[in-house]
Amino acid sequence: MYKNGFIRVASVTPKLKVGNPEYNVSEMLHILENVKSSITVFPELSVTAYTCNDLFFQDGLLKRSLDSIALFLAKNTYTGIVVIGAPLEVDGVLYNCAYIIQGNKVLGIVPKFYLPNTGEFYEKRWFQSGFEIVESKKEVVFLDQIVPFGHLVFKGEDDLSFGIEICEDMWAPISPGNILAMNGARLILNLSASNEVLGKREIRRRCILEHSRRNAGAYVYSSAGVNESTSETVFSGHNVVAQNGDLIVETENFNQESEVIYGDIDLRKIDFSRRTNASYRDTLNRYNFGFIEVKFQLAETKEYDFVKKFDRTPFIPKSNVLGDFEKIAALQENALIKRIKHVHAKSLVIGISGGLDSTLALLIAIRVYDNLSLDRKGIIAVTMPGLHTSALTKKNALDLMHNLGVTSLVIDINAHVKDHFKLIGHDGVTEDITYENTQARARTMLLMNIANQRNGLVLGTGDLSELALGWCTYSGDQMSMYGINAGIPKTLVRFMIYHYALTKFEQVVRETLLSILDTPISPELTSNQKTEDSIGKYEINDFIIHRVLRYGDDEERIDWILKKTFDMDEALSERYAHNFFKRFYSQQFKRQALPDSPKILDISVSPRGDLRLPSDIDY
Repeated sequence: MYKNGFIRVASVTPKLKVGNPEYNVSEMLHILENVKSSITVFPELSVTAYTCNDLFFQDGLLKRSLDSIALFLAKNTYTGIVVIGAPLEVDGVLYNCAYIIQGNKVLGIVPKFYLPNTGEFYEKRWFQSGFEIVESKKEVVFLDQIVPFGHLVFKGEDDLSFGIEICEDMWAPISPGNILAMNGARLILNLSASNEVLGKREIRRRCILEHSRRNAGAYVYSSAGVNESTSETVFSGHNVVAQNGDLIVETENFNQESEVIYGDIDLRKIDFSRRTNASYRDTLNRYNFGFIEVKFQLAETKEYDFVKKFDRTPFIPKSNVLGDFEKIAALQENALIKRIKHVHAKSLVIGISGGLDSTLALLIAIRVYDNLSLDRKGIIAVTMPGLHTSALTKKNALDLMHNLGVTSLVIDINAHVKDHFKLIGHDGVTEDITYENTQARARTMLLMNIANQRNGLVLGTGDLSELALGWCTYSGDQMSMYGINAGIPKTLVRFMIYHYALTKFEQVVRETLLSILDTPISPELTSNQKTEDSIGKYEINDFIIHRVLRYGDDEERIDWILKKTFDMDEALSERYAHNFFKRFYSQQFKRQALPDSPKILDISVSPRGDLRLPSDIDY
C-alpha cells in the first residue's frame, strides 16, 4: 500500500528449514500471497537459512539456492518490492547478499560489508566482505539478468527511496545505512540473523531507533526466527519498524510459525525532517562512494487503510503519564523561578477568569512560591467580571483564589468598559470585534498597572493552541510579561490541571479544579459564547497543530488524514483543514509580538524559536 506519501512496509520472519532452499522459497511465496504491503523484507540468508555453516561450501546447496531463487522469480505474484537473502558466488568466492526483487526481475544485489567473526559468529569462514569487490564490479550477471551490484540506492517516483543493510552492517561505527541515508535513501531495510541473549533485544532496539533518528529516516528490520536456532545459537524473530527515532511496531514472540508485522512509514515526515535538520544537510555530499541509482516504479494504491489509527490526542502522554506530568511541571515551574529571580519580581499578577489557562498559570505560580518558601500572598490573583461573565466561572475563580490562599482582587470592569465605549463612539450593544476586544484590553491594562503598583510580573495565561489559531486579542490577553502557558496546547493544559488536581492539591481545591475542567471553554466576551463553536474542537485543532509543526503536512493532506482519524465526512474535514490554515497564517502578526515563554514540547510557535514566519503570508 502506497498513497499520499505513506507506504506500508512488512517485516517477516518466515518458518524456515536449515539447508532447504526449496521449502524456504515456497514458504516465502506463500506468505507473499497474503501480505498487504508495498515493501516486504525477509531475514538474512532467508533462502538457505543463516545457520548452514560449512554447508555453504557445498555445490549442492549453492545450486539449490540458485534454482530456488529462479523459482521465486517465476512464481512471484507480489507486485511490491521484496527483499530476500541468499549467497552469491562471484569468481569462486561467496558473498552474503540481499536480493531486491520486483515481480520476476532482480532490481539489484547488495553484499554484506561487515562480517562478524567473534563469539558465536564466524562468518568470515564462509563469506567475503563486499568492500573490495564493489570497487571493481558495478553489476553482475545473475540468472541471465544484468543486475546492478554494490553501493545501490533504489529510487522510485517522488519521495520513495531506500537502501539495504545486512545485519552486522548496522552495528558498525559508521554503517552503510548512514552513508545510504546521506545519499538519498529514506528507508533502510535490514536483513538480519541477530541471535538472542539476555539484554540484547533492548540494545538492538536502541540501535535501530537511533539509526532512524540520526538518519532522519525510517528503518525496517527483519530477523531470523526460532527455526534457525542451532547448537548454542538461539534466534527469536525480533522484528522492528522505526521512523525518526520513534518505534512504530516491534515483535519478538519466539514464534514457531511464520510471522508478519506491518508499519506505516510517513515519507513526507522524513523529507520535512531532513529539510529542517541543519546537521543532516551539512553531511550531504560528504560521503559518496560512487552510489548507483536504481530506478523502479511502484504504483499508488487507490485507498489506504492504516495499520493503526493515528493518536487523536498526540500531545497527551500515554505511557509514562505521571513521569511526563512531573517533567512538564518542572519545566514550567523552573522557567518561572528563573524569570522571577532575574527581574527581582516582588509579586506575580495573574488574571483569573475561572477558565483552564488562567487556572494552570495560578497553579504553577503557587508551586513556584511554595518551592521558594515565599508567602502565597505575594501572588495577586485578579478576577475581573465583565459584561458576560457567568455565575459559574466567577464562583470557580473566587473559590480557587480563596482556597489557594493568594491575595484576591475582584474588579468589576463593566463601568470602565462602558465609559470606554462612550469615548470611542461605540453603542455598547453591538457585539462586534470592538465590543469583544475592548473588554480583553481593559483587563490587560488593569493587570499591567497593578503589576507596576506591586513591583510585580504579569503572568500570561494564553496557550499554544490559542496562539496557533490567533484566538486572542492583540495587546489584550496576547500580551503579558511572561507567557507561562505559551508552550502548552489546550489538550495538554487540561491534562496538567487534572493531574495537578489528583497529585498536588487538597480536596477542596481539587473539587474546584474538576469543576473548571467540566466548564465549556469560553472567553465570555459576548452572549452565550463558546470557543469551540467558533473555531472547532480543540482536540481536532491540536491534532492539526501536531501534524503541521511536526510533519509539515499541507491542507490537502490534513484533510485526508482527518477523515481517517476522526471519521469525518468530506465537508467537515475540508472545513477544519481550511479554517486552520487560514487562521494559522493570517494571525502570525500576533505571534510576532509574543512575550518570552518556556518551550515545553519539541514544537512551539515562538517567533524567536521554532516558527519564524512572515506576518504577511498570502494564503
